Parts: sequence; structure tokens; C-alpha cells
Amino acid sequence: MEKLKPKLFSVMKTYSKEQFVKDVIAGIIVAIIALPLSIALAIASGVGPTAGIYTAIIAGFLVSFFGGSRVQIAGPTAAFATIVAGIVAKDGTEGLMVATILAGILLVIMGLLRFGNLIKFIPFTITTGFTAGIAVTLFIGQIKDFCGIQYMHGEAPIETAEKLKALFANISTINIQAVIVGAVSLAILVLWPKVSKKIPGSLIAVLVSAALVQILQLPVNTIGSLYPDISNKLPSFTVTSTTFTIANIRAQLPNALTIALLAGIESLLSAVVADSMINSKHRSNMELIAQGIANMGSACFGGIPATGAIARTAANIKNGGRTPIAGMVHSITLVLVLVLLMPYAKMIPMPCIAAILFQVAYNMSGWRTFKNLCKASPKSDVLVLVTTFVLTVVFDLVIAIEVGMVLAALLFMKRMSDVTEVEGWKYLDDEDDPDSISLREVPEHTLVYEISGPMFFGAADKIMKISAYEDTKCLVIRMRSVNAIDATALHSLEMLLTTCNKQGVQVILSHVNEQPRSSMDKAGFTEMIGVENFCAHIDDALERAKQLLLEK
Repeated sequence: MEKLKPKLFSVMKTYSKEQFVKDVIAGIIVAIIALPLSIALAIASGVGPTAGIYTAIIAGFLVSFFGGSRVQIAGPTAAFATIVAGIVAKDGTEGLMVATILAGILLVIMGLLRFGNLIKFIPFTITTGFTAGIAVTLFIGQIKDFCGIQYMHGEAPIETAEKLKALFANISTINIQAVIVGAVSLAILVLWPKVSKKIPGSLIAVLVSAALVQILQLPVNTIGSLYPDISNKLPSFTVTSTTFTIANIRAQLPNALTIALLAGIESLLSAVVADSMINSKHRSNMELIAQGIANMGSACFGGIPATGAIARTAANIKNGGRTPIAGMVHSITLVLVLVLLMPYAKMIPMPCIAAILFQVAYNMSGWRTFKNLCKASPKSDVLVLVTTFVLTVVFDLVIAIEVGMVLAALLFMKRMSDVTEVEGWKYLDDEDDPDSISLREVPEHTLVYEISGPMFFGAADKIMKISAYEDTKCLVIRMRSVNAIDATALHSLEMLLTTCNKQGVQVILSHVNEQPRSSMDKAGFTEMIGVENFCAHIDDALERAKQLLLEK
């Protein structure tokens, strides 16, 4: 059974001075990346910019200290922006505090009950659909600030449709200077990575746009004009004796469930991505507990909901971070930035903030994945994907996930009933089976795995159990008993192929049935692995492995 032990306590046994230096450098770089993002996401969430910094400091430190991942970086993310903005608009910051603390308690309970592995039962199509939906709502929500539009009729839109209606009603108030500042910021964000990958483009965009507005005295909204009371004070305990009432708890429990579910999904997805980058294995239940502690801590000190941030986690890894120390350094660095530089944040133009969030929305949309799923997946998967996406944009995340899960379950049951057959078998000893692997000579440096049964989202993680040794050159996967495969399982196969390619291991498939082969062809997986590496029989696959080993 998986340990309920923070990764920090495990990695410190073999910690070195060299790794400490790398962790410190990575932590500082990630803090520089997190600073403008935290401010932007807090503003998009309908709270003050300091709340975003508080969240990154407190939640980031607690997740690194208690978490089940070596490299996870936590903080405010775009996934929460629209949800938090809705809660704040309806129930204020006190309602958000109650919802976030309750969500933290739920996450801790989920981890203690070992619910971490249950996240795998949420299909890839649903996570892709609601992530793309959140990206669209985030993008629409930033058009007002990017264009400098003023709501002249007292509008206070919450839902996406209401925001679109308000934008069209006030389109005549567009501020050309704001658009220019936003366009310059967006151009820097897009082009700067070609100049330097060490310094984040968001930081350059903030500096250039602020200088542009201040020097030319442009009539553009800044953080200071909207939040004049911004300060460099350290976070303080904000929970009072009147915060938690029975009425507040009842009112915020649905919101707490939404926050807990999304935080769990996002953090574990981020941890899985991180595992593939550093060849590690996170502790999912400990990660849920850490996310719960972090969200409770964030809310108690004036922050907003937090979860694992994939982009910041990837930046941590790319800059040498390999232990939770990097995440803790990231939080300490942000404390110094808060105390020394926060008053200067008043000069950041709102169109620049909107441009940063435009880029965040684009990056999280996963439109290429969305497009490929629509082209290559079975119609049932496409239906789940599109339904989840539309419901997220039109209604909210809770309805989208609920309907998506029910629809996915129903369509899966239909798919299984279509492809599963019950036949009488003649039982033979293994040595009497003409197809037995035990009667065959497996070449050196070759591993053979056999997958039996339909591969769908609930069993897709089993593919990731396939692993190669250091001296493995060929990996043969026998699929004679796999009569169906869905988009989630195919995605897992693609991840396995990518890992094997990095390790110099050639993947060979044996006896791929009609439906899996058709899905692979549509998804472009056949081209990725090579037609020549699809073999009709296990004997052909072993012969192919021999040929490749001779060539090498």
C-alpha cells in the first residue's frame, strides 16, 4: 500500500550540496515566473493582487513540505479563476474562505481514505473538455481589460454569456491606447522566448508595458487605479469566530466539492506529468493530503484556492529542481519580493495582465489535443469531449463533470456490450498451447508483455506499468486479447512510446485487432511507431526484434 509520507522526508536521506544549489536556482527562477502569474490570476479571480502572492507563498510552501511529489510547484492556477470569481461575486471573500477551507478538509479526507487512485477513472476526454472550456471562459473574461472597455450601464456579469452580452453592449468604449499596450505585451510574450528562455517573457512584458504607460502618461487602467490599497504586508490570520456558521457551511459545501475535485484532478495530473519528466513516482494520496493542508492554510491567511501548476512544475524541472526544497525556495523568494517590490506592482497596466492571461488560456486550452481527439477518437468519446466543453462554457464545471461522467459511463457500457463475447474455452496446460510464449525463444535485450481485455479509461494506467530495463533494446507488446481501446488508453500508449523512444527502446506490437488498429491509424499512432513494427503474430514480432538487434 502506498505510503502516507511526504517526499521531502524521503529525498533528504541522500541530499547533497550540489543538488541544494540546483534547487535554489530553480526555486528563484520559478518565483520570477510565478510573480506576474499569481497577480494576474488573483485579479481574474475577483480578488486583490496580493491574494495571489499570498497563495503562491503559503500553498507553495505547504505542498512542497507535505506533498507526495518531488518537484510539484503549487499556487493559484487558471483552472480556478472563473470558479473563484463566481463565488466572490455571489458570496464575497468570506464565502470563498469557507469554501476553500472546506475543500481543504475534503482533500485531506480523500487522501486518508486512499482516494488518490480513483482519479484515474475520470476519462481523458472529460479532463480535456473541461480544461478547454475553462480556457475559453478565462479568455472571454479578459477581453474587457485588454480593450479597456468600460461598463457604462452598471453591469456586473458573472456567467460567460453575461460577459459577452456586456462586451457587445459597451463595445463603443474601447480604449485604443489600452489595446496598443495589450498588443505590445502580447507580442513580447509570444516573441521573447526566441530571444531568451532563462528570463520569463511575462516579466519583460510587465516591465515594458509599465514603462510605456508611465513615460507616455497613457490613460490606461493599472493595478493601482483599481486596487489603491495594495501593500507589502505579510499575510496574517484572517479567520474569525463568525466565519464558520451552519448557514455558511451549507451554502458553500457545493462550491467546496467543486474546488476539492478540481484541485485533486489538477494536482495529480501535474504530478503524473512531472513523473514522466524525471522518471519518478509520486505518492498520490499524500499529494491529496498536502493539497488539502495547503488550501486550508491559504484560505486562513487571505489566499485563494491552489493546486499543482503544470507550467511552473515543468519550469522547476527544466531548471534543475529535483526535490521539494526548490518549491520551498520559490515561496521564500516570493516573500522577499512581496516585502521589497510589491508597491511597484501598482504600475502594472491591466491590458498587460489580460495579455498574460490570454497566453495562459491559450496554453491550457490544449486545442491541438482537442482537435486530434475530435478527428481520431470514436464518436462516443467525441460526444463526451464536446458535451463537457460546451457545458463548462455555458454553465459551470460541476454540471460539466457530472454529465460527462454519466455520459462516459453509459457509452462505455454500450461499447463493452458491443465488443465483448462469452465463449466456451478448452483448458490446456501452458506447454500444450501452440501460442504459449514459454515455447518461444525470446531474443536478448527484449521484453515481452501481453495485454488482455479491453483497454479503456479505467484500465489505461496499467499500460504505464510496462517498463524497460537499462539494457532493453526491444519491447514487444502482445495485444491478441485487446478487442477495444479508447482515447485515454491510446493516450497512455503514446506516453509509453515517447518514454521508450527517449530510452532508445523500439516498441513492437503483436496481433493488434481491428478496432484498436483503426483507432491507432486515425490518431496517427501507426505513423509514430512505424507500420513495420506492427506484426501479425508473436513469432513475427520476435523475428522483428532479432532483426533490429542484429542491425544495432
